[in-house]
Amino acid sequence: MSKKVLVADDEAHIRHVLGLKLANAGYDVVTAMDGEEALELCLAERPDLVCTDLQMPYLSGLELSQKLQENDQTRRIPILMLTARGFELQPHEMASAGVVDMLSKPFSPREVLEKVQHLIGQAGDDPKGAP
Repeated sequence: MSKKVLVADDEAHIRHVLGLKLANAGYDVVTAMDGEEALELCLAERPDLVCTDLQMPYLSGLELSQKLQENDQTRRIPILMLTARGFELQPHEMASAGVVDMLSKPFSPREVLEKVQHLIGQAGDDPKGAP
């Protein structure tokens, strides 16, 4: 069974590129265009990892992460935060919101894939489950 990754970003091209890269690596990808939609999808879809932009409409990535931490059903989902250059989270903000890693934009889709593989324990594994 493939792992599910939710990609939340208000920029369509980032959702598209990351969605393709992750799907081509064998992940089941769900996308959201804002923090509110991402929260709803997390509750409905229960992804294995959330990859979210920090700056989004309705709920920021940090607010989304905090809401996921407050919910017993979603608090264990690891979160990879994507930030614009110059926008950094302090270590205590990351820890309290369940953010396990952060990447600054611009980034390469391959870099995101490597982080995802590492964070959900599939580094070196075939995500498609082939023998």
